[in-house]
Amino acid sequence: MSGQSLLVPGEITPVRSVPGNIRRPEYVGKPAPTPYTGPEVQDADTVERMRVAGRIAAQAMEEAAKHIAPGVTTDQLDKVAHDFMVDHGAYPSTLGYRGFQKSLCTSLNEVICHGIPDSTVLRDGDIVNLDVTAYINGVHGDNNATYLCGDVDEESRLLVERTRESLNRAIKAVRPGRQINVIGRVIESYAKRFGYGVVRDFTGHGINSSFHSGLIIPHYDSPHATTVMQPGMTFTIEPMLTLGTHEYDMWEDGWTVVTKDRKRTAQFEHTLVVTETGAEILTLP
Repeated sequence: MSGQSLLVPGEITPVRSVPGNIRRPEYVGKPAPTPYTGPEVQDADTVERMRVAGRIAAQAMEEAAKHIAPGVTTDQLDKVAHDFMVDHGAYPSTLGYRGFQKSLCTSLNEVICHGIPDSTVLRDGDIVNLDVTAYINGVHGDNNATYLCGDVDEESRLLVERTRESLNRAIKAVRPGRQINVIGRVIESYAKRFGYGVVRDFTGHGINSSFHSGLIIPHYDSPHATTVMQPGMTFTIEPMLTLGTHEYDMWEDGWTVVTKDRKRTAQFEHTLVVTETGAEILTLP
């Protein structure tokens, strides 16, 4: 594995502004969102609006990823994604969600998820996850991907490649009439081939007008995930695989989740809608 030194928190810049004419999610300015009580199955109009939100989120992530290079700060990546979403009339869903101060998550190397963009400088050999969610027309679209920064060691490159493949395999397993736990079964069985850990305590989730609806999508074979998939259900799949343990520590910021053994981790995510025959990816650029 790469001999990079471990990450430490950087300096966080002031909160970026969003024009007043852009609609905010209901949780902005509140300590927590109002619990979602609506259906997990969405009508055609909601799904169409989610396609728009998903496309903007995917494009914003792509735009930020173009700037990944040694010497760039994670805060600079946040600015690119923020500006893109705002310029396209969307609100960055993470901004103000439970007090989160930035417009995307940047999770490097041993950070599993929810890294806060700050003055941290990308180094040659880092792997960088960008997690971007856009809110527009009353719905969210959520996606993430892990990118290579410069010359990355083979072990890390394979981890990234295989984590992407685990998501692809999981999406292919989505079918109406199947239980949700088939998703985690496919991911876990694939990850075990390579001795990877599968993060258990952070999951995929239902998404629609709510950022997190309450529906849980585990990435391991959970006997409790017995909800049956139905056409029109919308949720994310976002496997997090590690080179070592699936156990984690939390930084004092209350957000940044790192592997307990500080080995590297990668993640990929799409927002999906269950169709009559499988799944449609809503977060395509």
